[in-house]
Amino acid sequence: MARLKPCPFKSGGLSRSMFAACLMVLPTAGCRRHDFPQYPPNYREYAYITNGASNTVTVIDVVNVRLDRELPVGPNPVAVAPSPTRNEVYVVNSGTGSNMGFVSVINAENNTVAANIQVHRQPVSIDIDAGGDRAYVANAGSNTISVLDLKARREIAAIGAGEEPVEAKPAPDGKTVVVPNRRGNSVSLVDPAMRGVRAYFTGCPAASDAVVLPDSSKAFVACSGGHQVMAIGLARPDAQPGVPDRLEAFLDVGRAPVHLALKPDGGEVFVSNSQSNSMSEVYANTNDVAGAYLMGDDPTHGLVSSDNSLLYVSNLRSQYVTVYSIEDGKRIDSIHVGDGPSAMAFSTAGHLLFVVDARSADVAVVRTASRALFTILPAGRGPNAIAVKALRVP
Repeated sequence: MARLKPCPFKSGGLSRSMFAACLMVLPTAGCRRHDFPQYPPNYREYAYITNGASNTVTVIDVVNVRLDRELPVGPNPVAVAPSPTRNEVYVVNSGTGSNMGFVSVINAENNTVAANIQVHRQPVSIDIDAGGDRAYVANAGSNTISVLDLKARREIAAIGAGEEPVEAKPAPDGKTVVVPNRRGNSVSLVDPAMRGVRAYFTGCPAASDAVVLPDSSKAFVACSGGHQVMAIGLARPDAQPGVPDRLEAFLDVGRAPVHLALKPDGGEVFVSNSQSNSMSEVYANTNDVAGAYLMGDDPTHGLVSSDNSLLYVSNLRSQYVTVYSIEDGKRIDSIHVGDGPSAMAFSTAGHLLFVVDARSADVAVVRTASRALFTILPAGRGPNAIAVKALRVP
């Protein structure tokens, strides 16, 4: 299968004319067969980037590393998530003013919008349970969480949360949904079976991002208005009868922690401290903060490789992604990408890293084996989120 040859980007950056010339050369260039995985004929893989100012989703063909299409969705798309069980991708359209938002369902087999599911005012995130049957949408303008039946493509419940919920993260066991409430400076724990709030914790200024450990025993929430991360022990009646939900600790990190990256094995949480230009390393089991490490200018997202060895950190007020070796405890590389790197995602095989460049409105494609920029592909205006979906077609 033909592959694209990387463009010779240098760490000092390219002029506009050089960049344009590079993009013109890419579609006709070839590449050695061993440079990329070899896929069966019916294999497809796409990256989906929401463009908030264009009301579109950019679709990238991951197999051939090229732009597939720009797909119109709804007003102000801000979040995207793939189904773990269906050939579908879900896009949150936040809407404008007091209008209700909705979720667009993309058929990944042909990359068309198959349906729209209405939710409530200003939805800002979507998370899907492990079985792929339920989605949870945080409606920041309505102070509610929409529960979606994805098979029936409809809302089945709206659960009151705190003030301005910004995320609704289901635990892997499906028994808890963790909801940071930004304006409420709080965290709600929703019981999906009861369809109500089971516990409520305060004292987390501008609560923003949450992760849940793989065994569903604990959640961490970034308090982005301060300098702490909240650690919450989750009730698990099957594993720990009689032990309730409980606040375990407030962990001191850097200023304005805005994003949490969890190692796939659940052993550590990496905190992007936006205003400290640093990353804090938290041991998940003991709630110990190992230390803080300088990353770059305004680190806003982190992503850990599937083998638990490397942390990639995007630095929004720069053109660089920092690479941190977890085992060695130090920075080992800095990758030049586009302007304003923010959201990131790996390809399914892990050989490519896609970096959304918010200011230059494009997507940098990095080869993880060499940690080198492979190419840059255009996105729409105001790109803000990314998700990758792999599938087999009949």
